[in-house]
Amino acid sequence: MSSLLAEFIGTTILLLLGIGVNANTSLRNTIGNKDSNWVLITMAWGLSVFIAVFITAQFSGAHLNPAVTIGLAVTGKFSWSLVSGYVIAQLSGAIFGSWLAYITYIDHYRVTKDEEKVRGSFCTGPAIRNYKNNFFSELIGTFILVFAVFYIAKPILEIEGEVINFGLGALDALPVGIVVWVIGMTLGGTTGFAINPARDFGPRLISYFNGWSEIAFSYNGIGWLVVYILGPLTGGALAAIVFKLTLKKKSFLVLGK
Repeated sequence: MSSLLAEFIGTTILLLLGIGVNANTSLRNTIGNKDSNWVLITMAWGLSVFIAVFITAQFSGAHLNPAVTIGLAVTGKFSWSLVSGYVIAQLSGAIFGSWLAYITYIDHYRVTKDEEKVRGSFCTGPAIRNYKNNFFSELIGTFILVFAVFYIAKPILEIEGEVINFGLGALDALPVGIVVWVIGMTLGGTTGFAINPARDFGPRLISYFNGWSEIAFSYNGIGWLVVYILGPLTGGALAAIVFKLTLKKKSFLVLGK
């Protein structure tokens, strides 16, 4: 990537996120404006990603998101033959994790009569329903996530001809969690920032089978599918395409010469 293109992309992301958080906290009917707990929610999701990545990165690469898996496959960094297995595992984990959360809070679900609060605990939902704008919100949020993930990598050093990884160890997971947190605070005010088809579908399915079938998939027919499944998948694929178009061969820091 050229220095000028890097400056352009960096400034674009800075203003997108900066103005985004202003809008989320200032404009009427955004989730951030209506929900005083939004900082806590976004922070907890970011830290949850950190913990999950911290535990699993050494074994699977910690995709944890079909949009990330497909994005990596588009760039050629991940084999297409493994994509289906990863996606099935991610969906299964999302369903099981959502069920565990439901069992943990089952008594509280039983006494909560406000269906909007029940739906909000399980499913993401738009502050204002608009197919096109909601789709774009999920697309752009996932684009930022996946594009950032591509650049969150261990530094590579070449010491007297030997290439080694010189990573941050456990802290490798931290930047990913921070990215999710920032996306939630800045861009999550329109749709609730699913930015992950597994994160959206798993809880919806659990809510459907536990008595809330009318609200689980209630976004104008297939609207939830377009916004929360196709939106993130499209954003992840676009991030991969842009990454491939802008990336040049990685340079090495050469020591000992």
